[in-house]
Amino acid sequence: MSQTIPARESLTERKRRLARQRIIEAADELFAVKGFDNVSVTDIAARADVGRTTFFRYFGDKAEVVFAHEEEMLDRITQFATAESVGPARTTAEAVEQLRPIVVALCDYASDNIDGYALHYELVEKHLELRAHDALKTQLIADRFTQLLVGRGTSEPTAVFAGQVALACYQIGRRRSTSPSQLGAQTQAAFDQLAAL
Repeated sequence: MSQTIPARESLTERKRRLARQRIIEAADELFAVKGFDNVSVTDIAARADVGRTTFFRYFGDKAEVVFAHEEEMLDRITQFATAESVGPARTTAEAVEQLRPIVVALCDYASDNIDGYALHYELVEKHLELRAHDALKTQLIADRFTQLLVGRGTSEPTAVFAGQVALACYQIGRRRSTSPSQLGAQTQAAFDQLAAL
């Protein structure tokens, strides 16, 4: 029986990934201590031990670093789409149920780093610029849900509606959570409440 051997990461890819990760970690540390407004790109680059040019190779500005984890979430949605062989949803309720385990898994992933999650939402709540960025990233997640469902053969109108409903369940879970560790459970409860309607 043959097994597929995963492709090894090249040295260049590993260096890029590590540099990007150092930038994210440096920014998180600085934002936690100084706040968003009192940290510059130069500060982040220096803390990460990279040049400004390297910083801008990965991020357009310091606001993008705050949302680096959302990019990872978008990648995870794509991974779900390719990992599961699920057929098209025939109804909106079925489409929402197909998205439920994905949304809850993303919530669990987001709250794995409780301190990072708390810092992210603290920064977003305090800065209008970041709230606008958050709204855009959140809509990108809903769009990715739609793409996932359409890719499975679900009609586009159903997929769009289900993507927005699944996103609403996540946002309800986020608002109801008093701590990051509750995000998954509260989001699951929002899906349950929807299913009971």
